[in-house]
Amino acid sequence: MRLGIAALVLGYVLSQFYRAFLAVLAPVLQTDLGATPAQLADASGLWFLVFAAMQIPVGIALDRIGPRRTVAVTLGVAGAGGVALFAAAQGPGAIILAMALIGVGCSPVLMSSFYIFARTYSPAVFGTLAGLLIGVGNLGNLGAALPLSLAVEVFGWRGTVGALAVVTLIVAGAMWRFIQDPPQAPVAAGQGGIAQVLRIPSVWAIFLLLAVGYAPSAAIRGLWVGPYFSDVMAASAAQIGTVTLIMGLAMVAGNFAYGPMDRLFGSRKWPNLVGNLAGAAVLLALWWTPAPGWWAAVGLIAAVGFFGMSFPLLMAHGRAFFPPHLVGRGVTVLNLFGIGGVGVMQVLSGRVFTTAAGQAAPTAAYGTLFGFFALIMLAGCVAYAFSRDRTD
Repeated sequence: MRLGIAALVLGYVLSQFYRAFLAVLAPVLQTDLGATPAQLADASGLWFLVFAAMQIPVGIALDRIGPRRTVAVTLGVAGAGGVALFAAAQGPGAIILAMALIGVGCSPVLMSSFYIFARTYSPAVFGTLAGLLIGVGNLGNLGAALPLSLAVEVFGWRGTVGALAVVTLIVAGAMWRFIQDPPQAPVAAGQGGIAQVLRIPSVWAIFLLLAVGYAPSAAIRGLWVGPYFSDVMAASAAQIGTVTLIMGLAMVAGNFAYGPMDRLFGSRKWPNLVGNLAGAAVLLALWWTPAPGWWAAVGLIAAVGFFGMSFPLLMAHGRAFFPPHLVGRGVTVLNLFGIGGVGVMQVLSGRVFTTAAGQAAPTAAYGTLFGFFALIMLAGCVAYAFSRDRTD
């Protein structure tokens, strides 16, 4: 089981890497393939949308055939295949299709881990384990920063991405070899469907904050941080790599910080609410002053990453309302809202920025983008304020 979980952790490192690496590759893809910012936003958003759409079949597969076959086959076929297509892409259309396939491949990794945690360990430590997994997995965010930019300089972007396809296939093979499926929970007739999950009223406020809470940090780290520092701060490629590394470290720290808060404060609701309100406040500051100076901008962007990492604690909050036979589908529905929200907001962010850039200078356009993210976070916080607290 330990080797299986280690393989899942490596898979989640790759999942975090692939959702973030376009921020570093964007300039070279624009130069070599003629990809526009809107096309790259679509490609990044499609990764999240396909990932989210896959949560329903992933949840069914986890409950019916277990995590081993679900995650190993999907990552090995769709994930490694999509990365290989990316490496061979001759135009923006192939990049968009490749990102969709990579999203399919990565879709079961986190939920397979959560399924094993929920079925194997005490419910009281679920939030801590989830935070630890996501925190370690965010090493992928760090890899998709300065290390990726250095690899691209040395080996070229095609050689680098081609090597990643091989790595992805090796990790999928390790999952097939080492993951052990936990015993399945008995399900009474008519009690295991997605509709049963959606009929639990206590989780709907959690769904709403999940849909918008992770979106700003994921979208900014996954795409906008590079163009923002390039256009507003005149940053070089190396400086962009450094900034994305700093934001990635802040996101790792945020995951570790949120994970044990339910046990420290005896609440899951209030740490989530306060943290997301703080993230919205940082985005409001960037809306008000989108060019605050180099180090102030780096600090504010890092703060967006830190406060935006409430995902594991929100998952623990929602998971507490699911009976054992609904754990697989329950956590995947939660993830559908969390990742689907990122996909929708990523696509919308491209439209918002394009519209704003046609009417104002780049600095003001990025301010509008940050304001868009701030307002959707505040709306999610208002909905979540009415949620029912619950700890195990």
